[in-house]
Amino acid sequence: MINIPKGTKDALPSEIYKWHAIEDTAKAVSDRYGFREIRTPVFEHTELFSRGVGDTTDVVTKEMYTFLDKGGRSVTLRPEGTAGVARAFIENGLAGGAMPFKVYYLISAFRYERPQAGRLREFHQFGAELYGAEGPSADAEAIAFADRFLREVGVGKAVRLHINSIGCPICRAEYQTALKEFFRPHLDEMCPDCRSRFDKNPMRMLDCKEEGCKKFTSHAPRMLDYLCEDCRTHFEGVKALLTRAGISFEVDPSIVRGLDYYSRTVFEFTSDALGAQSTVLGGGRYDTLLSQLGAKPTPAVGFAAGIERLILLLDALAVPVQEKHVDCYLLGMDPSSREKAFLLAEELRSGGLSCETDLMDRSVKAQFKYADKLGARFVAVLGEQELQEGCAEVKDMQNSTSERVRFDGLAQYIKGRN
Repeated sequence: MINIPKGTKDALPSEIYKWHAIEDTAKAVSDRYGFREIRTPVFEHTELFSRGVGDTTDVVTKEMYTFLDKGGRSVTLRPEGTAGVARAFIENGLAGGAMPFKVYYLISAFRYERPQAGRLREFHQFGAELYGAEGPSADAEAIAFADRFLREVGVGKAVRLHINSIGCPICRAEYQTALKEFFRPHLDEMCPDCRSRFDKNPMRMLDCKEEGCKKFTSHAPRMLDYLCEDCRTHFEGVKALLTRAGISFEVDPSIVRGLDYYSRTVFEFTSDALGAQSTVLGGGRYDTLLSQLGAKPTPAVGFAAGIERLILLLDALAVPVQEKHVDCYLLGMDPSSREKAFLLAEELRSGGLSCETDLMDRSVKAQFKYADKLGARFVAVLGEQELQEGCAEVKDMQNSTSERVRFDGLAQYIKGRN
């Protein structure tokens, strides 16, 4: 027996309707906000992520699936979506098109970490990226987009929006100095990861999950107190727009996000219903990423949501998700009526209806049981008499009523009753 790899999960037909509901909502809301779909490779050159995501992040130092291909080149399964979109934007010369450049994606991504509920080694994301707009209105639109998506998925009342500003490279330099002065006396009591981050990027220490480190990080200086005038004005602009749009939020100085490319606005939507893995959607501004990858500096903002976590949240909240069922099951009582049922099913499918018929030579009783398991709204029964009369005995499975319907009017009858 070959088992599924650790940290991966099958999306079975019995639950795939939840995935479809989330994906369909993502596509519909993206369309309303003017975001078009982009698809990038599932693997990229390793340097893309080490340069873009950041070599002080856990993603790059601990979690990437990196290997040499047959040509001896180092490639990595994508651990997130933003870097690949940035590479595509640069490589395809998309900066020369209409701006802002707005795209969304539905992807699988890979991180080698300890599997647990809501955190898998292969996971799936809905993400959106907006390039070219540097004002606070772009940040506010990304957050409003994310907020509307979560509300239309059905979890809006169970999530809270947290926002913060982590400044720009100019004001962050002073903040990094302040962090080092604060942490230096406590380094011996902190974890090895924090000690290694101290010189490279002390802000990464704020994201540490070790309890022994949290007692120090919880009292560390706040980036908000070190913002330069431009960053402060930008953040105030974002807050003002969100307030006027009626989007509730909480300023949370502890948010730094786990990837190095972020600057200025960062945000997270969290829910208490998910336990330890409380973040449902996260994102922020990343104005320096394009230049880090060798392109012309281009302002950008985006977000990503974990689909598995959204499904966990839907289940935890018992949010009803509409499952698609078969419109009509065509039941044949003998070989001749089964053949007619097969042909009628094809006609109904051509008319846009979902139909099934017997492929297993089941008895009439077994066919009714099967139709019930499929959730079929109608069962059209065909026997010798029905073939002679050119009609079917159509049973409404919701109220147990039945009616004789001519074959040529069957599609119209079902559409009229659905």
